[in-house]
Amino acid sequence: MTDIPGPGRRTFVAGGDATALSLGPAALHPPAAAAASPDLVLDLPAPTGPHAVGAEVRHLVDRTRNDPWAPEIGVRELMVTVLRPARPSGRHPRMPQLTPEAAVWFGRLAHLIHHPYLPAAGVDWAATLTHARTGAAPLPGRRPTLLYSPGGGDSRTTGSVLATELASHGWTVVLVDHPGDAGQVEFPDVRPGRPDRVRITALRPDMDAATFRTLIGTRVADLRFVLDALRLENVGLYGHSAGGTAVAQALHEDRRVAAAANLEGYLDGLDGELLPVARQRPGRPLLLAGTDGFRDARFDRSWSALLAHGGPAARRELAHANHWAFTDYAALAPQLHRAGLMTAGQRTGMVGTAHPRAAARLVRSFFARHLPV
Repeated sequence: MTDIPGPGRRTFVAGGDATALSLGPAALHPPAAAAASPDLVLDLPAPTGPHAVGAEVRHLVDRTRNDPWAPEIGVRELMVTVLRPARPSGRHPRMPQLTPEAAVWFGRLAHLIHHPYLPAAGVDWAATLTHARTGAAPLPGRRPTLLYSPGGGDSRTTGSVLATELASHGWTVVLVDHPGDAGQVEFPDVRPGRPDRVRITALRPDMDAATFRTLIGTRVADLRFVLDALRLENVGLYGHSAGGTAVAQALHEDRRVAAAANLEGYLDGLDGELLPVARQRPGRPLLLAGTDGFRDARFDRSWSALLAHGGPAARRELAHANHWAFTDYAALAPQLHRAGLMTAGQRTGMVGTAHPRAAARLVRSFFARHLPV
């Protein structure tokens, strides 16, 4: 187990299925500074583990690759958040789920990416705090590391609840953004070819099979680069939707991956061709976790193709749940519903009615068996 060295149906891509994201001129206009308002402030649940959690953000640059969505940049940049079990300290501030500038863009884009579930107004997205503290001293010792790849259109920050939960139980967790794919990613500064600190998604409704292959291939390469940059071995991967597709394929391609949890990502392309991971017996543990509200024939076909080979793969299904139950929306959607900013049908269509911690229990149980702390 290798820890990380210190500092030095849907409206976008759901499980890898691209349908529609329409960004009009108003959405793409540079945002003005957010004004103070009495908008709803949402809370994220505290983790249940015995450890406090510390967090740091890192900017990684892969100079061996160009960015497929913005070739003018000339390199592939990533933003990651590293969460670790930490010494308890109330002195250090809780990390916000979104920075102020990222929150402005999220407010502009989120209801388009997940239309019609999320409200276009009425929420102070910059006010939500995670339960990870910036600057908190990590606990000593080497710990297994897990990497997270978010769903298409989502940034890494929508996986904060599950990541903090895992870190509180002893894992080091790295949340990975995939710029150009994610709705919005904020960088620490500008650079040639990227004149703004925040990059918004470059994907459009007319995604074809070739573009989807680029999307998944880029995500797999991003994950493998993070393993290189942070000098990691014997790691676990988990990912939601398109991220689930990517982590399954990364398990197939990279022997450094000891186990992976695919949280409702298809294992075929938009043309129906099975991905390489689905064509043969997996050599290491792979969880295929879905929901009863989102299950369809494409999952049954592509997941069953992999399971037919045997090996250490298993399929699990969350009852009374829907696609985004694996993300922070499991906790946020009920609050939006109670505040009258989301209907009961929209909540069910987004996350279902399962307990908000159901997905976290499933993922934690999987890694406790296959990559224990």
